[in-house]
Amino acid sequence: MTLTEHLEELRWCLLRSVIAVLVGSTVCYFYSNWIFAFMVAPLRENLQPGQSLIGTSVTEAFFSEIKVAIAAGVFFSCPYIFYQIWRFIAPGLSGGEKRLVLPFVLCATGFFLAGSYFCYRVVLPVAFKYFVEQYESMGVLPAIRIGEYFTFFFRMVLAFGITFELPVFTFFLVRLGLWNYRLMISSFRYAILVIFVLAAMLTPTPDIINQCLLALPMLVLYVFSIGVAYVWRKTD
Repeated sequence: MTLTEHLEELRWCLLRSVIAVLVGSTVCYFYSNWIFAFMVAPLRENLQPGQSLIGTSVTEAFFSEIKVAIAAGVFFSCPYIFYQIWRFIAPGLSGGEKRLVLPFVLCATGFFLAGSYFCYRVVLPVAFKYFVEQYESMGVLPAIRIGEYFTFFFRMVLAFGITFELPVFTFFLVRLGLWNYRLMISSFRYAILVIFVLAAMLTPTPDIINQCLLALPMLVLYVFSIGVAYVWRKTD
């Protein structure tokens, strides 16, 4: 494919992905209240009586429902989005590798959702418990805006979902000849530094707790990715 053909394919892949997100968001909008209740559960478990989420503008609830629907639409349409990513990168793979479309979509979706669920079930409760305790230690009653909470929640969940894709990215870098397991092993010390820097950049707050909660799973995934690189190494 020529450069123009690649750009044209990229444009169509992006357009199809956006349409999928819009369709998913439209469906999720009718369940936005239930989805929002699911999203705020980790915070409400750590709030004391008299502490709650608040809205500070007339339209904040309405726009929060739209944002919730769009975020949910991204998650529900992620298998199709990963399929479009595969369509774009498939021309750079061999004939046998092109038949791995189903394993790729399943693995990419599984890692993404696993990272998001790990953030929701493990990271966020710990983070919210710490943040609420900071309010209490200062003698301040927390009243958190729903818009700010949504931004924090979505960025955290999305960051974990993307970082859990490391084994999938490793597979493609190895098959394209840009990466190998020997280089990953020799670069382990530098990888630790890069991982903690990325964790500091991806977490929406500068506290060390959230950074470590993101960095430690990334280190485990890096070690797992070394195994992926070894198994799928080029032997020719």
